[in-house]
Amino acid sequence: MREAKGIKQETIAHLTNMSVAQVSRIENGKRRASRSFTETVDDHLEAGGALITLWNDLNKDGHPVPVWFDWPKIEADAAMLVSWEPMLITGLAQTRDYASALLRGNKEAVDVRLSRQSILTRDDEKDAPILSLLIDEQALYRQVGDAETMKGQLEHLIDLSMLPNVTVQVVLGNGEHDGNSGGFMVATMDDRSEVAYVETAIRALTTDDPADLSVLARTLVALRSRTLTEEMSRELIRKVVQEKWT
Repeated sequence: MREAKGIKQETIAHLTNMSVAQVSRIENGKRRASRSFTETVDDHLEAGGALITLWNDLNKDGHPVPVWFDWPKIEADAAMLVSWEPMLITGLAQTRDYASALLRGNKEAVDVRLSRQSILTRDDEKDAPILSLLIDEQALYRQVGDAETMKGQLEHLIDLSMLPNVTVQVVLGNGEHDGNSGGFMVATMDDRSEVAYVETAIRALTTDDPADLSVLARTLVALRSRTLTEEMSRELIRKVVQEKWT
């Protein structure tokens, strides 16, 4: 509709107080349009409520985002990723043996999971996202596979922590905190918008709803108040390797 009327993205950006990049992401289905954005654009394009009807359809039944929000694509396009996983090492940091133990030897599923990790070591470092891994202390001691699997996994964490775009910090496991409710990852895109991947007991959920992101932001504050420094985290991981898995 915009192109048919010869209207530029810059005009829509100005009308909605957004960047051109944000408008482009909405048009390409990579960012959810707000109701107010949709109403403003519908009015400017003289769409007669057609865009509002589409918005209502996409947001009915409590769906937090359109079905085309594909997390692996979001993950690959992100400028920054922050990951938290209680009790386990997150997929982006898993070794083949560790992933295979979790996925019960399903080679295809393991290959897919490991292929996602290529974003961390892209040839052009400028294209690799910044990754902040918050590692549950309990995950260092919780056995997945055999002792050799755990030793290799924790040594891999140390290797990852040496990459210029990766930070690994251990979250101390004593006591209760908001992070115990489940794992999640927050992706910050180039335009500073955010999308989150949240794991639940029933299914995973991809959301950019401001209320959801606010809850996760508060959870990250609670988690980071319990984290060790990068060097202290490496020292603890080395200690666990030697005392528990060697």
